[in-house]
Amino acid sequence: MVTMERLVLDEVRRIARAELEFAGDIELSSRLKEDLELDSLAMIVVAVGLENHFRVKLEEQDAGVLVTVADLAQLVERRSGEERAPA
Repeated sequence: MVTMERLVLDEVRRIARAELEFAGDIELSSRLKEDLELDSLAMIVVAVGLENHFRVKLEEQDAGVLVTVADLAQLVERRSGEERAPA
């Protein structure tokens, strides 16, 4: 079974290569700023790509608590659950 973490990891890899021309390795433990060299503009590109792909809403204030790709995957999973929850 494919986990949400794996789906987010695959999508981050796709966005990083296609949109940001990042050629390095990307794992769940990869740090967004230090390892992937994502500045604030690149973070927006990743966030918008994930929002479009997973149909979730990521907030600007979320960026402050994200350190690794795994953190990002957990956020997308949490927001995905929130989107599906009845109001």
